[in-house]
Amino acid sequence: MKQPLGKVYILFVLLFLSFLQAEDFSYTFKVDKTNPYVKEAVILTLDVNQTNHDIVLLFDFDLQKSTSYSFQRINIEEFDAYHAAQIRYTYLVYPLASGKVDLQFRLTQKATTDESVAYSFSGDRDNVKTLVTRDSNIGLPPLSLNVQALPQGTEVVGDFSVDYTVKTLKAKAYEPLPIQVSIKGKGYPPIFEDLLPLEGNFTRFTEVPEVKSVASLQGTQSTVTYPMALSHDKDFTLVALDIKAFDPKTQKSYTLLVPEQHFQIEDVNTSLLLDSVDKPSPAHIDWSWVQDVFKYLFIFAAGFLTAFLYKEVKGWKKTKQNHPQTALSDKINKTKDPKVLLQLLLSQDVKKFQKSIDALEASLYGKEKTNLSQIKKEALETIK
Repeated sequence: MKQPLGKVYILFVLLFLSFLQAEDFSYTFKVDKTNPYVKEAVILTLDVNQTNHDIVLLFDFDLQKSTSYSFQRINIEEFDAYHAAQIRYTYLVYPLASGKVDLQFRLTQKATTDESVAYSFSGDRDNVKTLVTRDSNIGLPPLSLNVQALPQGTEVVGDFSVDYTVKTLKAKAYEPLPIQVSIKGKGYPPIFEDLLPLEGNFTRFTEVPEVKSVASLQGTQSTVTYPMALSHDKDFTLVALDIKAFDPKTQKSYTLLVPEQHFQIEDVNTSLLLDSVDKPSPAHIDWSWVQDVFKYLFIFAAGFLTAFLYKEVKGWKKTKQNHPQTALSDKINKTKDPKVLLQLLLSQDVKKFQKSIDALEASLYGKEKTNLSQIKKEALETIK
């Protein structure tokens, strides 16, 4: 009989302590909507009121992280009446999945005494004393939301508008064409990994979007700007950007549209990229010493050999002077401007110099810093 009575006694003590802990404070959860759409803003508030006035209470509250929702604390109000703390936490929550979504919470109660509080404030600014508390993790039940699915194909949720800027529709071959698209409005921040369509055989240059967002009780006000650039060696068309959006307040779908853009590209005159005269001139090799060696030995043989060598040297000089690889190597060595070097390589075999061309484009139109001498060295090695 002693063993069962002991177990009952322990259970009674645990229940009693739990009751005392529950009697230290009361709490109330509220949400402004229980049936939101996916990525529709939900305002969550938690009111905590101290009921045990014999101790000093502090609280640490937050939502637990989850892939089913995102959240942001937008306000905390504390009414620090002596031994009667009242706190209101306000959160902006976005459900990220349809169906039942449980909001999970984390709450820590920190109990202390007046003596401990007074002791912690007794130090100076260079000797801060730690406040001693008795911490208790409070298990709060989850709050369930019944989340509605979005219309099929929806990419943006909220009330947004789109604006775009195209500086010019004409450019030279491979010259970058800047484009900027901005999406502005209220709702879940419209952030895309790649806003440009995959259609179109042209080079794309993109940067990380610039995001400006402000969260409040009315939701999230955002402006997301996408700086981009395009380039090609021929005329091309950027198809229309057709972004499907949905406004939960009106429960209507709409479209954010950037119309089709046609770009005209001016061909590069390759004849202007190469000089008609080689500078410096090809090196001249003097074979006269051969004539001196054989002149005193074999007069007839020396004459025949001299004529033969003269003919060979003349043909070698002509071949050397007109060899396109030698001329191209000289042009590469002379070039000091990355843009001129890029145009020079593009006028040759693009596939052959693809590595050097990519490095130059990344340096000129991207954020990478590339050594011009190193690129010229790689191009010269490609010619060999």
